[in-house]
Amino acid sequence: MRQFFFVILLLSFTANAALPLTIGDKLGDNPPPRIIRTCCSFGSEVKVTGIPFLKVSDVTSVEKLGEHTYLGSDLENNGIIYTNKGGFIDIGHLRDQADWTAYLYQQILNADNEDFSIELGREGGQKRLDIYPSQLKTNADKIALAGKIAYNLSVWHEIATFFGASYIPMVPERYSAFSMEDAYSNLLGVQLGMRALQSKLPFEEAMTKLLSEKLTELDAVSDMEGTLDAMETVRDIWWTREAKLPSKKVLLQREFEIENCLSPWLIEDIDNIASNKLEICPPTITQDGTDLENYYLLSIQLNSKFPVRRVLPKEFNRVITQKDFNLLIAEAERKTELRDSRTKL
Repeated sequence: MRQFFFVILLLSFTANAALPLTIGDKLGDNPPPRIIRTCCSFGSEVKVTGIPFLKVSDVTSVEKLGEHTYLGSDLENNGIIYTNKGGFIDIGHLRDQADWTAYLYQQILNADNEDFSIELGREGGQKRLDIYPSQLKTNADKIALAGKIAYNLSVWHEIATFFGASYIPMVPERYSAFSMEDAYSNLLGVQLGMRALQSKLPFEEAMTKLLSEKLTELDAVSDMEGTLDAMETVRDIWWTREAKLPSKKVLLQREFEIENCLSPWLIEDIDNIASNKLEICPPTITQDGTDLENYYLLSIQLNSKFPVRRVLPKEFNRVITQKDFNLLIAEAERKTELRDSRTKL
């Protein structure tokens, strides 16, 4: 997907845990960009509107993957890989959420048990994060809190892009919102990021090792052809080559059940329910059983693209928190089902 965004951009201008790394060396006081790695669109050989020579196939393989680099590197060779137990894994999404988990954990450590706020920029509206870590008793709880928030931010990205937010102005990203591999890849990245923060290895080295081990555990296909074959198996079922990027019609299926535990979409599900799925769950509680939601508030001042009157009670006044995401996810699902029903008429 990198080449797609590059071409579009050209046209538009014609403790016991190891510290993740010294983030200030790469980042300073600012949070990471909302999209660190521009990857990936689901499908293969998908045409792009207005660029007849370009066809997008954002796939990679285990052999091609490079070492994990905090905030990304072309040498990572990211893309989508099919696994027999975890479905399609978007490695760019996975790495992004691992890095976000590391960043948030470092900010919690830097706060030294004091409450603090982070302005996270605009994505569907102005985002603000308030964190209250003073009652967290263990380092493991701080890591879990970072993972919980990182996953919430990834959920918001799916919501925001569905309702019109985009990385490049005038290039809509709804074609990838709630893509069936995104949430699972994001949550897997959070989990690996949390484990890397508990490792005695430096964060980047730990992530490289853990990612390799996880892809083996998930029984990743051996090469790019294996992923392309899997893509072809679900063509005209989960995605289509009949539409062109960035059309929302490229995706034929979307995953809206993304706030709790997740099961991957396997190609075996087309004919029956696969039995070898690896379900994963976001962190929810501290070691003493306290809800992690008590320790932060992610608030968004919604922009004009959201159907506030239809979805939200009047008292919201266009400001929502992570506790209200389900309302907008339900509206996105309703709009998708309505569109699909009209298409079939």
